[in-house]
Amino acid sequence: MRYIALLRGINVGGNTMIKMADLKSSFEELGFKNVVSYINSGNLAFDVTKSSEEKICTKIEKAIAKGFGKAIPVMIREQSSIQNVLDNNPFHGAFETHKHMHVLFMKEKMPKDKQEQLKAAETEYEKFEVIDREIYALLKEGVADSLLGKGFIEKKLKVPVTGRNWRTVEKLAEL
Repeated sequence: MRYIALLRGINVGGNTMIKMADLKSSFEELGFKNVVSYINSGNLAFDVTKSSEEKICTKIEKAIAKGFGKAIPVMIREQSSIQNVLDNNPFHGAFETHKHMHVLFMKEKMPKDKQEQLKAAETEYEKFEVIDREIYALLKEGVADSLLGKGFIEKKLKVPVTGRNWRTVEKLAEL
């Protein structure tokens, strides 16, 4: 079974630096096969005998803590589910550039009350839709001054996420 690991906050803005080659090696040491990384921000595809995402995630997080001394949240998806993320984009056709469209991956589904808080915080330039364990974010003025850029989802709603722009999500479906 092919999986995608999405590591939260590595190699972004000079913080939590881990070489992708070293991460790839640690995945191989865990027994994962055909490990491929994409760009320098914590995206790895790999094959492993079918297992639960939760078990795989725990295994990876423990290995990173032991091998790199860092507590890094990891979101796992079956690679086939990435195509579903692409196909179910509620903002299809509403963005001009991949920089305006983002997907935030969560470990668990967002509780209804937090979804309502997120929707209430929308502006004409920021729209959000929660589908399953993903938050689709249409950010017409970019990330920097958005709710996402200001940490609203993680700090105010207390929902851990890792985000990827649309081009990266498209690429993850191909790894």
